[in-house]
Amino acid sequence: MNKEILRLAIPNIISNISVPLLSTVDTLLMGRMSAAHLGAVGIGSMVFNFIYWNFGFLRMGTTGLTAQAFGRNNTKSISDILGRASLLALILAIIIMIFQIPLYHLSAYLMNVQSTHDPLISEYFYTRMWAAPATLALYGLMGWFFGMQNAVIPLILTVISNLVNIVLSAYLVRGLDLGIAGVAWGTVIAQYVALLMAIYFLWKRYKTYVKGILLSSLLHWQAMLRFLNINKDIFIRTVGLTFAFGFFYSQSSKAGEIILAVNVVLLQFLNWMSYGIDGFAYASESIVGKYHGQGDNKMLNKAIKYCFFWGMGFALMYTLIYGVVGEPLLHVFTDQQDIIDASKKYLIWMVIFPLLAAPSYIWDGIFIGLTAVKSMKHSMYIALTLYLSTFFLLYQKFGNHGLWMALLILMIGRGISQAIMYYRSGTNLK
Repeated sequence: MNKEILRLAIPNIISNISVPLLSTVDTLLMGRMSAAHLGAVGIGSMVFNFIYWNFGFLRMGTTGLTAQAFGRNNTKSISDILGRASLLALILAIIIMIFQIPLYHLSAYLMNVQSTHDPLISEYFYTRMWAAPATLALYGLMGWFFGMQNAVIPLILTVISNLVNIVLSAYLVRGLDLGIAGVAWGTVIAQYVALLMAIYFLWKRYKTYVKGILLSSLLHWQAMLRFLNINKDIFIRTVGLTFAFGFFYSQSSKAGEIILAVNVVLLQFLNWMSYGIDGFAYASESIVGKYHGQGDNKMLNKAIKYCFFWGMGFALMYTLIYGVVGEPLLHVFTDQQDIIDASKKYLIWMVIFPLLAAPSYIWDGIFIGLTAVKSMKHSMYIALTLYLSTFFLLYQKFGNHGLWMALLILMIGRGISQAIMYYRSGTNLK
Protein backbone atom coordinates (compact mmCIF):
# COMPACT_ATOMS: atom_id res chain seq x y z
CA MET A 1 0.00 0.00 0.00
CA ASN A 2 2.86 2.38 0.80
CA LYS A 3 4.36 1.73 -2.63
CA GLU A 4 1.02 2.32 -4.34
CA ILE A 5 0.46 5.59 -2.47
CA LEU A 6 3.99 6.87 -3.06
CA ARG A 7 3.88 5.87 -6.74
CA LEU A 8 1.00 8.33 -7.15
CA ALA A 9 1.87 10.84 -4.43
CA ILE A 10 5.52 11.56 -5.25
CA PRO A 11 4.86 12.69 -8.86
CA ASN A 12 1.87 14.68 -7.55
CA ILE A 13 3.99 16.37 -4.88
CA ILE A 14 6.69 17.33 -7.38
CA SER A 15 4.01 18.48 -9.80
CA ASN A 16 2.11 20.42 -7.13
CA ILE A 17 5.18 22.11 -5.71
CA SER A 18 5.88 23.58 -9.14
CA VAL A 19 2.52 25.39 -8.91
CA PRO A 20 3.34 27.54 -5.85
CA LEU A 21 6.84 27.92 -7.31
CA LEU A 22 5.20 29.77 -10.19
CA SER A 23 3.15 31.89 -7.79
CA THR A 24 6.29 32.53 -5.77
CA VAL A 25 8.16 33.75 -8.85
CA ASP A 26 5.25 36.06 -9.75
CA THR A 27 5.29 37.40 -6.20
CA LEU A 28 9.07 37.78 -6.30
CA LEU A 29 9.01 39.66 -9.62
CA MET A 30 6.27 42.04 -8.50
CA GLY A 31 7.55 42.26 -4.90
CA ARG A 32 10.69 43.95 -6.15
CA MET A 33 8.76 46.61 -8.03
CA SER A 34 6.44 48.08 -5.36
CA ALA A 35 3.88 47.22 -2.69
CA ALA A 36 1.18 48.21 -5.20
CA HIS A 37 2.46 45.69 -7.78
CA LEU A 38 2.77 43.00 -5.10
CA GLY A 39 -0.80 43.58 -3.92
CA ALA A 40 -2.07 43.77 -7.50
CA VAL A 41 -0.61 40.41 -8.56
CA GLY A 42 -2.04 38.81 -5.41
CA ILE A 43 -5.52 40.20 -5.93
CA GLY A 44 -5.26 39.77 -9.71
CA SER A 45 -4.53 36.06 -9.31
CA MET A 46 -7.37 35.72 -6.82
CA VAL A 47 -9.86 37.62 -9.02
CA PHE A 48 -8.91 35.34 -11.89
CA ASN A 49 -9.05 32.24 -9.70
CA PHE A 50 -12.40 33.39 -8.35
CA ILE A 51 -13.67 32.32 -11.75
CA TYR A 52 -11.29 29.49 -12.67
CA TRP A 53 -11.12 27.65 -9.35
CA ASN A 54 -14.86 27.23 -9.51
CA PHE A 55 -14.39 25.03 -12.58
CA GLY A 56 -12.01 22.73 -10.70
CA PHE A 57 -14.86 20.22 -10.66
CA LEU A 58 -13.71 19.31 -14.17
CA ARG A 59 -10.62 17.74 -12.63
CA MET A 60 -12.09 16.42 -9.37
CA GLY A 61 -15.29 14.93 -10.75
CA THR A 62 -13.45 13.40 -13.69
CA THR A 63 -10.86 11.80 -11.37
CA GLY A 64 -13.43 10.13 -9.13
CA LEU A 65 -15.60 8.79 -11.96
CA THR A 66 -12.63 7.63 -14.05
CA ALA A 67 -10.96 5.89 -11.08
CA GLN A 68 -14.17 3.99 -10.32
CA ALA A 69 -14.56 2.98 -13.98
CA PHE A 70 -10.90 1.93 -13.99
CA GLY A 71 -11.52 -0.22 -10.91
CA ARG A 72 -14.45 -1.90 -12.71
CA ASN A 73 -12.32 -2.26 -15.86
CA ASN A 74 -15.12 -0.58 -17.85
CA THR A 75 -13.42 0.60 -21.05
CA LYS A 76 -16.54 2.18 -22.55
CA SER A 77 -17.25 4.22 -19.43
CA ILE A 78 -13.64 5.46 -19.34
CA SER A 79 -13.94 6.71 -22.94
CA ASP A 80 -17.31 8.33 -22.24
CA ILE A 81 -15.99 10.22 -19.22
CA LEU A 82 -13.02 11.51 -21.23
CA GLY A 83 -15.36 12.74 -23.98
CA ARG A 84 -17.88 14.35 -21.61
CA ALA A 85 -15.17 16.15 -19.63
CA SER A 86 -13.60 17.52 -22.82
CA LEU A 87 -16.94 18.63 -24.26
CA LEU A 88 -17.97 20.35 -21.02
CA ALA A 89 -14.58 22.12 -20.79
CA LEU A 90 -14.99 23.52 -24.30
CA ILE A 91 -18.54 24.78 -23.64
CA LEU A 92 -17.55 26.44 -20.36
CA ALA A 93 -14.48 28.10 -21.93
CA ILE A 94 -16.65 29.65 -24.65
CA ILE A 95 -19.13 30.94 -22.06
CA ILE A 96 -16.56 32.62 -19.80
CA MET A 97 -14.74 34.15 -22.79
CA ILE A 98 -18.03 35.71 -23.93
CA PHE A 99 -18.87 37.05 -20.47
CA GLN A 100 -15.35 38.00 -19.33
CA ILE A 101 -16.12 41.74 -18.88
CA PRO A 102 -19.09 41.35 -16.50
CA LEU A 103 -17.26 38.48 -14.76
CA TYR A 104 -14.31 40.76 -14.06
CA HIS A 105 -16.44 43.60 -12.75
CA LEU A 106 -18.40 41.22 -10.49
CA SER A 107 -15.19 39.63 -9.19
CA ALA A 108 -13.54 43.01 -8.64
CA TYR A 109 -16.59 44.25 -6.74
CA LEU A 110 -16.73 41.16 -4.53
CA MET A 111 -12.97 41.38 -3.93
CA ASN A 112 -13.22 45.06 -2.96
CA VAL A 113 -10.60 46.06 -5.56
CA GLN A 114 -9.39 49.60 -4.90
CA SER A 115 -9.21 52.18 -7.69
CA THR A 116 -5.42 52.39 -7.33
CA HIS A 117 -5.10 48.67 -8.06
CA ASP A 118 -7.77 48.37 -10.75
CA PRO A 119 -5.65 49.30 -13.83
CA LEU A 120 -2.95 46.76 -12.93
CA ILE A 121 -5.42 44.03 -11.98
CA SER A 122 -7.64 44.47 -15.04
CA GLU A 123 -4.62 44.34 -17.36
CA TYR A 124 -3.51 41.10 -15.71
CA PHE A 125 -7.00 39.58 -15.80
CA TYR A 126 -7.94 40.30 -19.42
CA THR A 127 -4.56 39.06 -20.63
CA ARG A 128 -4.76 35.80 -18.68
CA MET A 129 -8.32 35.21 -19.86
CA TRP A 130 -6.93 34.16 -23.25
CA ALA A 131 -5.76 30.97 -21.56
CA ALA A 132 -9.34 29.92 -20.68
CA PRO A 133 -9.79 27.15 -23.31
CA ALA A 134 -6.40 25.58 -22.52
CA THR A 135 -6.84 25.86 -18.75
CA LEU A 136 -10.28 24.23 -18.63
CA ALA A 137 -9.30 21.50 -21.10
CA LEU A 138 -6.29 20.70 -18.92
CA TYR A 139 -8.53 20.42 -15.84
CA GLY A 140 -10.50 17.64 -17.50
CA LEU A 141 -7.48 15.85 -18.99
CA MET A 142 -5.49 16.00 -15.75
CA GLY A 143 -8.42 14.53 -13.83
CA TRP A 144 -8.75 11.75 -16.37
CA PHE A 145 -5.04 10.88 -16.15
CA PHE A 146 -5.24 10.77 -12.34
CA GLY A 147 -8.29 8.51 -12.53
CA MET A 148 -6.32 6.18 -14.81
CA GLN A 149 -3.80 5.87 -11.92
CA ASN A 150 -1.24 7.82 -13.93
CA ALA A 151 0.46 10.62 -12.02
CA VAL A 152 3.53 10.77 -14.27
CA ILE A 153 1.90 12.49 -17.26
CA PRO A 154 0.36 15.25 -15.07
CA LEU A 155 3.80 15.65 -13.47
CA ILE A 156 5.46 16.17 -16.87
CA LEU A 157 2.74 18.55 -18.02
CA THR A 158 2.76 20.65 -14.87
CA VAL A 159 6.52 20.89 -14.45
CA ILE A 160 7.23 21.81 -18.08
CA SER A 161 4.28 24.22 -18.18
CA ASN A 162 5.47 25.99 -15.05
CA LEU A 163 9.09 26.08 -16.18
CA VAL A 164 7.99 27.69 -19.45
CA ASN A 165 5.82 30.08 -17.44
CA ILE A 166 8.62 31.07 -15.05
CA VAL A 167 11.21 31.61 -17.78
CA LEU A 168 8.80 33.58 -19.98
CA SER A 169 7.46 35.68 -17.10
CA ALA A 170 10.96 36.58 -15.93
CA TYR A 171 12.00 37.49 -19.49
CA LEU A 172 8.85 39.50 -20.25
CA VAL A 173 9.00 41.38 -16.92
CA ARG A 174 12.75 41.90 -16.58
CA GLY A 175 13.86 41.73 -20.20
CA LEU A 176 11.01 43.47 -22.01
CA ASP A 177 9.75 45.53 -19.06
CA LEU A 178 6.12 44.47 -19.59
CA GLY A 179 5.33 44.59 -15.87
CA ILE A 180 2.25 42.73 -14.68
CA ALA A 181 1.17 41.96 -18.28
CA GLY A 182 4.42 40.01 -18.73
CA VAL A 183 3.48 37.71 -15.84
CA ALA A 184 0.05 37.14 -17.41
CA TRP A 185 1.36 36.42 -20.93
CA GLY A 186 3.84 33.93 -19.50
CA THR A 187 0.90 31.98 -18.04
CA VAL A 188 -1.15 32.10 -21.25
CA ILE A 189 1.62 30.74 -23.47
CA ALA A 190 2.59 28.05 -20.95
CA GLN A 191 -1.00 26.77 -20.72
CA TYR A 192 -1.21 26.16 -24.46
CA VAL A 193 2.18 24.45 -24.45
CA ALA A 194 0.85 22.10 -21.73
CA LEU A 195 -2.39 21.43 -23.65
CA LEU A 196 -0.52 20.44 -26.81
CA MET A 197 1.65 18.09 -24.76
CA ALA A 198 -1.42 16.59 -23.06
CA ILE A 199 -3.05 15.86 -26.41
CA TYR A 200 0.17 14.24 -27.60
CA PHE A 201 0.39 11.95 -24.53
CA LEU A 202 -3.31 11.14 -24.76
CA TRP A 203 -3.00 9.97 -28.35
CA LYS A 204 0.35 8.26 -27.82
CA ARG A 205 -0.63 6.17 -24.79
CA TYR A 206 -4.43 6.07 -24.67
CA LYS A 207 -5.39 6.01 -28.35
CA THR A 208 -7.87 3.16 -27.78
CA TYR A 209 -9.93 5.23 -25.33
CA VAL A 210 -9.85 8.28 -27.60
CA LYS A 211 -11.13 6.22 -30.52
CA GLY A 212 -13.85 4.82 -28.21
CA ILE A 213 -15.48 8.24 -27.78
CA LEU A 214 -18.86 8.20 -29.54
CA LEU A 215 -21.13 11.20 -30.02
CA SER A 216 -24.20 9.10 -29.19
CA SER A 217 -22.67 8.17 -25.82
CA LEU A 218 -21.70 11.77 -25.03
CA LEU A 219 -25.28 12.88 -25.54
CA HIS A 220 -26.80 10.02 -23.53
CA TRP A 221 -28.99 12.07 -21.22
CA GLN A 222 -29.00 9.97 -18.02
CA ALA A 223 -25.22 9.46 -18.04
CA MET A 224 -24.61 13.12 -18.82
CA LEU A 225 -27.04 14.13 -16.04
CA ARG A 226 -25.10 12.06 -13.48
CA PHE A 227 -21.84 13.61 -14.69
CA LEU A 228 -23.33 17.10 -14.39
CA ASN A 229 -24.91 16.40 -10.97
CA ILE A 230 -21.61 15.25 -9.51
CA ASN A 231 -19.85 18.25 -10.97
CA LYS A 232 -22.66 20.57 -9.78
CA ASP A 233 -22.09 19.64 -6.13
CA ILE A 234 -18.32 20.00 -6.47
CA PHE A 235 -18.90 23.36 -8.16
CA ILE A 236 -21.03 24.60 -5.23
CA ARG A 237 -18.42 23.37 -2.74
CA THR A 238 -15.65 25.09 -4.70
CA VAL A 239 -17.62 28.34 -4.93
CA GLY A 240 -17.77 28.25 -1.13
CA LEU A 241 -14.01 27.76 -0.82
CA THR A 242 -13.29 30.43 -3.41
CA PHE A 243 -15.64 32.81 -1.63
CA ALA A 244 -13.75 32.21 1.62
CA PHE A 245 -10.40 33.12 0.06
CA GLY A 246 -11.97 35.97 -1.90
CA PHE A 247 -13.40 37.33 1.34
CA PHE A 248 -9.96 36.98 2.94
CA TYR A 249 -8.36 39.03 0.14
CA SER A 250 -11.19 41.55 0.23
CA GLN A 251 -10.74 42.20 3.96
CA SER A 252 -6.97 42.34 3.47
CA SER A 253 -7.44 44.96 0.75
CA LYS A 254 -9.71 47.05 3.01
CA ALA A 255 -7.05 46.94 5.75
CA GLY A 256 -4.59 48.88 3.58
CA GLU A 257 -1.71 48.35 1.18
CA ILE A 258 0.76 46.98 3.75
CA ILE A 259 -1.60 44.40 5.30
CA LEU A 260 -2.65 43.31 1.81
CA ALA A 261 1.00 42.82 0.80
CA VAL A 262 1.70 40.98 4.09
CA ASN A 263 -1.17 38.54 3.53
CA VAL A 264 -0.21 37.98 -0.13
CA VAL A 265 3.27 36.98 1.05
CA LEU A 266 2.03 34.76 3.89
CA LEU A 267 -0.45 32.99 1.62
CA GLN A 268 2.59 31.84 -0.37
CA PHE A 269 3.58 29.83 2.72
CA LEU A 270 0.14 28.21 2.72
CA ASN A 271 0.35 27.52 -1.01
CA TRP A 272 3.58 25.60 -0.55
CA MET A 273 2.03 23.64 2.32
CA SER A 274 -1.28 22.90 0.63
CA TYR A 275 0.19 21.78 -2.68
CA GLY A 276 2.63 19.47 -0.90
CA ILE A 277 -0.05 17.79 1.20
CA ASP A 278 -2.38 17.69 -1.81
CA GLY A 279 0.01 15.16 -3.33
CA PHE A 280 -1.45 12.62 -0.89
CA ALA A 281 -4.97 14.00 -1.36
CA TYR A 282 -4.67 13.38 -5.11
CA ALA A 283 -3.26 9.91 -4.44
CA SER A 284 -6.26 9.16 -2.22
CA GLU A 285 -8.64 10.31 -4.99
CA SER A 286 -7.16 7.77 -7.39
CA ILE A 287 -6.68 4.86 -4.96
CA VAL A 288 -9.94 5.26 -3.04
CA GLY A 289 -11.84 5.60 -6.33
CA LYS A 290 -10.22 2.46 -7.71
CA TYR A 291 -10.96 0.29 -4.65
CA HIS A 292 -14.47 1.74 -4.36
CA GLY A 293 -15.06 0.77 -8.00
CA GLN A 294 -13.82 -2.75 -7.22
CA GLY A 295 -16.00 -2.94 -4.10
CA ASP A 296 -12.94 -3.78 -1.96
CA ASN A 297 -13.70 -1.94 1.31
CA LYS A 298 -10.86 -3.59 3.20
CA MET A 299 -8.22 -2.15 0.87
CA LEU A 300 -10.13 1.14 0.65
CA ASN A 301 -10.01 1.66 4.43
CA LYS A 302 -6.36 0.67 4.50
CA ALA A 303 -5.61 3.24 1.79
CA ILE A 304 -7.38 5.96 3.81
CA LYS A 305 -5.30 5.22 6.93
CA TYR A 306 -2.03 5.20 5.02
CA CYS A 307 -2.85 8.41 3.13
CA PHE A 308 -3.53 10.14 6.43
CA PHE A 309 -0.27 8.85 7.89
CA TRP A 310 1.78 10.25 5.00
CA GLY A 311 -0.20 13.49 4.74
CA MET A 312 0.13 14.32 8.43
CA GLY A 313 3.82 13.46 8.29
CA PHE A 314 4.27 16.08 5.58
CA ALA A 315 2.22 18.57 7.61
CA LEU A 316 4.59 18.11 10.56
CA MET A 317 7.55 18.74 8.24
CA TYR A 318 6.03 22.05 7.09
CA THR A 319 5.33 23.11 10.67
CA LEU A 320 8.97 22.49 11.63
CA ILE A 321 10.33 24.30 8.56
CA TYR A 322 8.15 27.37 9.05
CA GLY A 323 8.92 27.42 12.77
CA VAL A 324 12.67 27.37 12.20
CA VAL A 325 13.21 29.39 9.00
CA GLY A 326 9.94 31.29 8.58
CA GLU A 327 11.53 34.70 9.04
CA PRO A 328 14.35 34.22 6.49
CA LEU A 329 11.77 32.95 3.99
CA LEU A 330 10.05 36.34 4.05
CA HIS A 331 13.07 37.81 2.26
CA VAL A 332 12.53 35.36 -0.62
CA PHE A 333 9.18 36.95 -1.47
CA THR A 334 9.97 40.64 -1.09
CA ASP A 335 12.79 43.06 -0.38
CA GLN A 336 10.41 45.72 0.98
CA GLN A 337 11.52 46.05 4.63
CA ASP A 338 8.23 47.52 5.84
CA ILE A 339 6.37 44.47 4.49
CA ILE A 340 8.90 42.08 6.06
CA ASP A 341 8.66 43.81 9.45
CA ALA A 342 4.86 43.81 9.38
CA SER A 343 4.79 40.11 8.41
CA LYS A 344 6.82 38.88 11.38
CA LYS A 345 4.01 39.20 13.91
CA TYR A 346 1.79 36.88 11.84
CA LEU A 347 4.33 34.09 11.22
CA ILE A 348 2.90 32.08 14.13
CA TRP A 349 -0.11 31.26 11.92
CA MET A 350 2.20 29.63 9.37
CA VAL A 351 3.47 27.29 12.11
CA ILE A 352 -0.02 26.40 13.33
CA PHE A 353 -1.75 25.98 9.96
CA PRO A 354 -0.15 22.79 8.50
CA LEU A 355 -1.07 20.33 11.27
CA LEU A 356 -4.58 21.69 11.81
CA ALA A 357 -5.49 22.25 8.15
CA ALA A 358 -3.99 19.09 6.62
CA PRO A 359 -6.89 16.71 7.48
CA SER A 360 -9.30 18.79 5.37
CA TYR A 361 -7.10 18.27 2.28
CA ILE A 362 -6.88 14.48 2.78
CA TRP A 363 -10.61 14.15 3.44
CA ASP A 364 -11.34 16.08 0.25
CA GLY A 365 -9.36 13.50 -1.72
CA ILE A 366 -11.20 10.62 -0.03
CA PHE A 367 -14.63 12.14 -0.67
CA ILE A 368 -13.77 12.77 -4.33
CA GLY A 369 -12.64 9.16 -4.74
CA LEU A 370 -15.97 8.02 -3.27
CA THR A 371 -17.81 10.67 -5.36
CA ALA A 372 -19.40 11.67 -2.03
CA VAL A 373 -19.89 15.14 -3.41
CA LYS A 374 -23.11 16.04 -1.59
CA SER A 375 -21.45 15.35 1.76
CA MET A 376 -18.44 17.37 0.62
CA LYS A 377 -20.76 20.27 -0.23
CA HIS A 378 -22.53 20.07 3.14
CA SER A 379 -19.21 20.13 5.02
CA MET A 380 -18.37 23.37 3.20
CA TYR A 381 -21.66 24.92 4.37
CA ILE A 382 -20.74 24.09 7.96
CA ALA A 383 -17.18 25.37 7.59
CA LEU A 384 -18.25 28.64 5.92
CA THR A 385 -20.70 29.34 8.73
CA LEU A 386 -17.94 28.85 11.29
CA TYR A 387 -15.52 30.96 9.21
CA LEU A 388 -17.80 33.99 8.91
CA SER A 389 -18.94 33.72 12.54
CA THR A 390 -15.32 33.68 13.74
CA PHE A 391 -14.43 36.65 11.56
CA PHE A 392 -17.31 38.85 12.78
CA LEU A 393 -16.64 37.89 16.40
CA LEU A 394 -12.88 38.47 16.38
CA TYR A 395 -11.92 40.91 13.64
CA GLN A 396 -12.86 44.15 15.36
CA LYS A 397 -10.77 43.29 18.41
CA PHE A 398 -7.87 41.37 16.89
CA GLY A 399 -7.64 42.79 13.36
CA ASN A 400 -5.54 40.70 10.96
CA HIS A 401 -5.00 38.03 13.63
CA GLY A 402 -8.78 37.59 13.71
CA LEU A 403 -8.82 37.19 9.93
CA TRP A 404 -6.17 34.44 10.06
CA MET A 405 -8.01 32.70 12.91
CA ALA A 406 -11.19 32.67 10.80
CA LEU A 407 -9.33 31.08 7.87
CA LEU A 408 -7.89 28.40 10.17
CA ILE A 409 -11.37 27.68 11.59
CA LEU A 410 -12.59 27.19 7.99
CA MET A 411 -10.02 24.43 7.48
CA ILE A 412 -10.63 22.80 10.87
CA GLY A 413 -14.39 22.90 10.29
CA ARG A 414 -14.05 21.13 6.94
CA GLY A 415 -11.81 18.41 8.37
CA ILE A 416 -13.88 17.66 11.47
CA SER A 417 -17.26 17.68 9.69
CA GLN A 418 -15.99 15.35 6.95
CA ALA A 419 -14.48 12.99 9.54
CA ILE A 420 -17.80 12.78 11.38
CA MET A 421 -19.69 12.16 8.14
CA TYR A 422 -17.34 9.36 7.10
CA TYR A 423 -17.38 7.58 10.47
CA ARG A 424 -21.17 7.72 10.47
CA SER A 425 -21.78 6.46 6.92
CA GLY A 426 -18.50 4.99 5.64
CA THR A 427 -18.42 4.19 1.95
CA ASN A 428 -22.20 4.72 1.73
CA LEU A 429 -21.63 8.47 1.71
CA LYS A 430 -23.34 10.33 -1.11
